[in-house]
Amino acid sequence: MISKQNPDARNHQIDRRSFLTSTAQVVGVAAASAMLPRALTKSLADTANGTATVTTNGGKVRGRIVEGVNVFKGIPYGAQTGGANRFMPPKTPEPWMGVRDAFEFGHYAPQSNRPRGDKQRQFFRILGAGKPNDASEDCLYLNVWTRGINDGGKRPVMVWFHGGGYDQGTGGSIGYDGAALAEKQDVVVVSVNHRLNVLGYLFLGDAGGSEFEASANAGQLDLVAALQWVRDNINAFGGDSNKVLIFGQSGGGGKVSTLLGMPCAKGLFHRAVIESGAALRGGPRDAAAKTAETLMKELGLSKGQGRELQNIPLDRLMEAGNKARFGPVVDGRVLPAHPFDPVATPVSADVPVIVGYTRTERTVYEIDSPAFGKLDEAGLLENARKLLGDSAEKVIASYRKKYPKATPYELSTNISTDASAMNSIRLAERRAALGKAPTYLYVFAWETPVMGLRSPHTLEIPFVFNHIDVSESMVGPVNAEMRKLEAASAGAWAQFARTGHPNHKGLANWPAYSADKRAVMIFDAPCRVENDPTGEVRQIMERRGGNVGGPLPAPGE
Repeated sequence: MISKQNPDARNHQIDRRSFLTSTAQVVGVAAASAMLPRALTKSLADTANGTATVTTNGGKVRGRIVEGVNVFKGIPYGAQTGGANRFMPPKTPEPWMGVRDAFEFGHYAPQSNRPRGDKQRQFFRILGAGKPNDASEDCLYLNVWTRGINDGGKRPVMVWFHGGGYDQGTGGSIGYDGAALAEKQDVVVVSVNHRLNVLGYLFLGDAGGSEFEASANAGQLDLVAALQWVRDNINAFGGDSNKVLIFGQSGGGGKVSTLLGMPCAKGLFHRAVIESGAALRGGPRDAAAKTAETLMKELGLSKGQGRELQNIPLDRLMEAGNKARFGPVVDGRVLPAHPFDPVATPVSADVPVIVGYTRTERTVYEIDSPAFGKLDEAGLLENARKLLGDSAEKVIASYRKKYPKATPYELSTNISTDASAMNSIRLAERRAALGKAPTYLYVFAWETPVMGLRSPHTLEIPFVFNHIDVSESMVGPVNAEMRKLEAASAGAWAQFARTGHPNHKGLANWPAYSADKRAVMIFDAPCRVENDPTGEVRQIMERRGGNVGGPLPAPGE
């Protein structure tokens, strides 16, 4: 059964022509219903804007046409994951008979109780999970947006992995609606729900028993299963299974980072974009095993009782899981090594990558603090010393020249974000050193007028998805300058999916990253390329042994 959820925002943006068309269809249905048995009325209403039938390897599906885009929601790509399938690698779903109506989003994974402030929730509201009763352990569903079906089209495919760390989020959020991107860039967009938190990333290889060896990364294996579904079915949706891009932001970017190091994912995607997520969360096998033992003990279970853990009621399991943090685990099998490790990196050395971050990542996590935006000179110096040691005063003076109108708080934010960029920079460095596929580095620096947040975590999403009009809670009132940035951003991502490089006529030339020039695209108004824009802080962080693979500016998001 597919869950109910509010229609996406595009359903409410009907132009005059589509309004007249849909009105005529409704009138026709109404007239027909007067002469037909009541049981047939709903069927006619559902088919009024229905797509042609598409045959998948699980059965036939039918979606809806929304403003010229074929939209399919809630297609199962895996079997149910409860009971004996809990914690286990995903299985192929049972095929169905007849035509499945893919009209509404499928269930999303149960969410953690990680708190958010009121202003933070307001900013993130179009990225939220929806109704609580739409969450379910049975959550392996995906959604497809495309301009053409059964037409032999060879459109590039863009597969989105949602953010929210590894414990929150859903591919069915308004902010992840792929219709505008599919329509304006002529690509096929896919979004994915998968297992999260304790259900997707609890390592039971030691505590649960040998049959749970692959349990550490079940949520990642769900993503592999979704990509296998794309490989096997996307051509019928007008896509090209040989031009698959995976992209994700924050936790979604971390999922992309991890897939780059997973041998079982090799060949299932051909380009990758990591937005504010160039890190591996979770940890080594030993630490993950201790977390599992602690959780089992709290639930009254002993080592080796993995099967009994599968029978624990979901609410009890989630309550216990909320006391821990989960993420991918270097288990030696599904994930042989850290994706940044030189040994692991060659797994996807031939895949072009875009990696980057926003200019002031942490502001959205500080917005609910009474101290937001407030910092004196002493506080600026203290914050800088924590990052840069004895070089703090010199760097502050340099940044003051670069940003003469910046407040102490703004200077501190700029310095700390540049320091946190080391994960993205190191990934670009290591991939460039392999010399097999280009890597492109960016900073999203455009500043939103919303709540004085400047360039916070997640800000690039409305621009990349080509739907800033439905994202005013994040970007504010839309103007011509923003539309140019939207076209530049979405165009770069779509062109990257299409060709393996992001350059298009609406964007300044963006060179691949190299150790000598360190070219970085600054997404702003206008967009521009700068060489080594964080160089001063980067060099200090390198001397101080900047942590690679550690937490990003917005940990767990």
